[in-house]
Amino acid sequence: MTEKVQKVMRDIPAVRWTALLLLALAMFCSYIFMDILSPIKDLMQSTRGWDSTAFGTMQGSETFLNVFVFFLIFAGIILDKMGVRFTALLSGVVMLIGACIKWYAVSENFIGSSTDVWFTNNLNYIPGFDELKISPFYRGMPSSAKLAAVGFMIFGCGVEMAGITVSRGIVKWFKGKEMALAMGSEMALARLGVATCMIFSPFFAKLGGNIDVSRSVAFGVVLLMIALIMFIVYFFMDKKLDAQTGEAEEKDDPFRIKDIGTILSSWGFWLVALLCVLYYSAIFPFQKYAVNMLQCNLTFTDVPADSFWASNTVTIVQYVIMLVVAATAFISNFTKKKPVKYTLLAVSVIFLIAFCYMGYRRQSAETVFAVFPLLAVGITPILGKIVDHKGKAASMLLYGSLLLIICHLTFAFILPMFKESPIGGVIIAYLTILILGASFSLVPASLWPSVPKLVDQKVIGSAYALIFWIQNIGLWLFPLLIGKVLDKTNPEIATKLASGEITPEVAAVSYNYTAPLVMLACLGVAALIIGIILKKVDKKKGLGLELPNVTE
Repeated sequence: MTEKVQKVMRDIPAVRWTALLLLALAMFCSYIFMDILSPIKDLMQSTRGWDSTAFGTMQGSETFLNVFVFFLIFAGIILDKMGVRFTALLSGVVMLIGACIKWYAVSENFIGSSTDVWFTNNLNYIPGFDELKISPFYRGMPSSAKLAAVGFMIFGCGVEMAGITVSRGIVKWFKGKEMALAMGSEMALARLGVATCMIFSPFFAKLGGNIDVSRSVAFGVVLLMIALIMFIVYFFMDKKLDAQTGEAEEKDDPFRIKDIGTILSSWGFWLVALLCVLYYSAIFPFQKYAVNMLQCNLTFTDVPADSFWASNTVTIVQYVIMLVVAATAFISNFTKKKPVKYTLLAVSVIFLIAFCYMGYRRQSAETVFAVFPLLAVGITPILGKIVDHKGKAASMLLYGSLLLIICHLTFAFILPMFKESPIGGVIIAYLTILILGASFSLVPASLWPSVPKLVDQKVIGSAYALIFWIQNIGLWLFPLLIGKVLDKTNPEIATKLASGEITPEVAAVSYNYTAPLVMLACLGVAALIIGIILKKVDKKKGLGLELPNVTE
């Protein structure tokens, strides 16, 4: 009997890592769609009339239903009661439905349609929500932004459900094994979606010299179809695992509402949840504005249309180079032979430099920010190994918060000083973006694997759901706040645009981002304080956050 248990699928490294790859690829596709409009904020303003407030309101709508209709809490209950397989498929379908609605909202077919007229005349006042200042719509909001917000809300339900499902799935396949490495690797691979989005969203929007933002969203819809396929394949793998272990997807002891009280009574849970919302609120909302921030703080020159650097070919070449950087950096973590390891690292560094050079020559902010996840791909597995074998998860969260503060203050005060320096500004931008990505990698490698140490195994799904719900409050609020702060601190842009003094294209890249960036840096300071408290509580109550995960 013992030998049979040892031979189940999750005990075979190649099989459990294949399951992880399926989950990571699905999240990779969802991450692309999550930020599909971020690198073309300027085009949304110039072609669809979305100012920063409209853009921020639409982006913040992703988490609206999760926060105010408590969908994430229900998702956690569904996950605990129905299991990983069912919830994974459900999340894939919900994401796809929301994405299709958003695609229609930004398409040419929507303009002038009866749906356009209806959204123009309606949803200008939502009783209760308007009084509380939390409505996902407002009077004067472009109709396309309203419908896109509706689609993004539905997508947000699916993607956050997918997030907690993937976390629960990794716990299921990697419990007592290299769980932090698995979670870190999954997030590192998934975050390549950010770079993919930054490179290909503008590519499709400007394809053929004719600007059409709906092509970018259509690209994301196709990828979400692929994500659903990944979840379907995982469904059968997970079903076979349960057949081997005798575990049932629907638990004999179902979820009870009072279990939420058990979770909320944990001090460690609350500190981790607060740290999560502060940290992620300083990252994900920033991603949605990062390209526009670079457009406003750096000087880019037009590349001749007949140049190689303006061609479609260079996009493909740069993406292939990015994949080489990611693959060599990632694989080096699993190579024990030092000559091979250092060769892979050398190749990764060389190709990273080439990637940055191409981004500079292309003179586009989106290709500069595309470097964001590349350092994280290389170091996240390393950090995961450290947490798995040596612990120190709480300490890593402190280091991540410090780096976060430094990076946002650099963007706010140092980068604008180099606006007139084409090379110096880009170098500072690249270094800061890489460090910010490294800071981001500290969280999945240390925070998420800590949750199973804080709550009972039976309610892990609900614990993740509660953390994601708290996190979603920040992900709803701060895209909206950034947009409002930008418009409030740059009133001259709207005035000059209304008088015809500047064009919509110039207005879109003329914002001063100092105030929003300082606001995000303050989130980092708060996260640092919570991290210090968490470390003290861990030491006092013996939560085990500083202990290694590997038990065998």
